[in-house]
Amino acid sequence: MKKITADYFAALYEVARAVNASLEQKKVLEKIVESVVKALRVKACSIRLFDLRRKELYLGAAYGLSTGYIRKGPILLDESGLDRKALRGRVVWIGDVQTDKDFQYGEKAKAEGIKSVLAVPLVREKRAIGVLRVYSDRVRSFDDDEIKFLKAAAHLSAIALDNARMHEALQTGFDLSVANKYRIDDN
Repeated sequence: MKKITADYFAALYEVARAVNASLEQKKVLEKIVESVVKALRVKACSIRLFDLRRKELYLGAAYGLSTGYIRKGPILLDESGLDRKALRGRVVWIGDVQTDKDFQYGEKAKAEGIKSVLAVPLVREKRAIGVLRVYSDRVRSFDDDEIKFLKAAAHLSAIALDNARMHEALQTGFDLSVANKYRIDDN
């Protein structure tokens, strides 16, 4: 077994422990993005969640990104081809986000030192609820094992989000159908 594969198992174990140890959404998502960065040895990772009403993605957690980059502006679905494709269930890689039209903030990415991005959908019950993004400071492609690891991390993220929403709904007597407000159809 390669050393990097062992790192993926260790990172997934940490993610699974975080999902099982807490129903606090922010805490779990922060542990996930940190584990992904360390396992893949990339610049940064973020999890963005889909808001159907506003048709944008809002930040759930990030690791390795500057405050300035995080606050660059909203990720609008109409302007981000990368995220539109990911929310349709695809794994999307962009080799150079600084020049690619499918990346909404190319100039901001350049200032942040981001070159390549891989986006993986967070899917629950066949519906995309968000996107896990990995950022590299150089042009970098991702192999099958890395993509499998990211899909697993995204899946665990979606489970953590569902657990937190259900817990909140139970605590407040909230209608669970409203807790699913961030979901979109597979179309």
